[in-house]
Amino acid sequence: MTTRYLLQIQENYTFEILRPLQQVMREQGHSVAWLALGNKVNMALFNDDEVVLSDIAAAVSFNPAAVFVTGNVVPDFLPGLKVQLFHGFEWKKKGHFKIRGSFDLYCTQGPFFTRKFTEFAQQHGYFDVMETGWPKLDNIFPMTEQPHLDGHDDAVHHILYAPTFSPKLTSAAHLYDAIRATATNQQDSQQWHIKFHPKMAKSLITQYQDLAAEQHNITFHGAGDILPLINKVDVLISDTSSVIAEALLLETPVITFANALPDPYINDITDAHALADTLSHVLTDQAKQQAMMQDYATEFHPYKDGHSAQRVLAATEQVLTDGLQATKRKPSNWLRNLKLRKQNQYWPWRRA
Repeated sequence: MTTRYLLQIQENYTFEILRPLQQVMREQGHSVAWLALGNKVNMALFNDDEVVLSDIAAAVSFNPAAVFVTGNVVPDFLPGLKVQLFHGFEWKKKGHFKIRGSFDLYCTQGPFFTRKFTEFAQQHGYFDVMETGWPKLDNIFPMTEQPHLDGHDDAVHHILYAPTFSPKLTSAAHLYDAIRATATNQQDSQQWHIKFHPKMAKSLITQYQDLAAEQHNITFHGAGDILPLINKVDVLISDTSSVIAEALLLETPVITFANALPDPYINDITDAHALADTLSHVLTDQAKQQAMMQDYATEFHPYKDGHSAQRVLAATEQVLTDGLQATKRKPSNWLRNLKLRKQNQYWPWRRA
């Protein structure tokens, strides 16, 4: 039986998360449409064969059985089960575990998140939690031997620097001098790759672009999926970002600067001058790094079969068929829904 599903998108990075789910839905003969909310989505990134609804009214008329969301909220006045898929693993950032009353079903990535949200489900009583894995990682799992980066020399270590954009957490300003010095001193043995979030401060983007222009062993990467890049480098350097989780799951060791809540899975430093020595240590102690990454995967995302999107859809269909186990009603969220109506100019009762 054909079922209608809606994919809500508010940021460009959501494409990488929802497209594996769209593929599974299509393979099973379902009808899939997209709804872009806000003005941050580059509409040119949609493929010609993707159905994009023009506005909220069109989404209501589409009448989906379920709406899949990676952001924090979804309009309650959209039809269908509201499913939260998350936009990353950054549980250390403020708000990741905040329950906003928007969702009926949380599809969690691994046991760590499942335990947390199951506790919340028991406290609030109006949503279900099912562990499925994260659809974005279907783009890379099951892991295969990845081709080296262009011009890769086994004697040269490739290092990716991908910090968060958050002004309070980003290391971009703090590590600039250390990265410049390390790259300069290791021109024959290290190739650096810089990948910034689109929301990074423009001044910092320009600063690192200029550095890449003057330093032959530094490459600044623009838009595009970061996962293939992570899978081809030897080390990731970051701070407090969801990219850390993705690197660990792809078995790429991680160094962080002033991580918000450093845990045993990463190599955290608080002094920028320690970067070069820490990098050298991580590159030479692969056995320790491998053990840490395996422990991390067990807790945060144990699924390496590339079928997380299938599990998300199966969990959704189970709820659509059997109903929610949760017994309480969701909050009315009337103020938030009023704001969403205003933002999207959706007042159906005013139409002629």
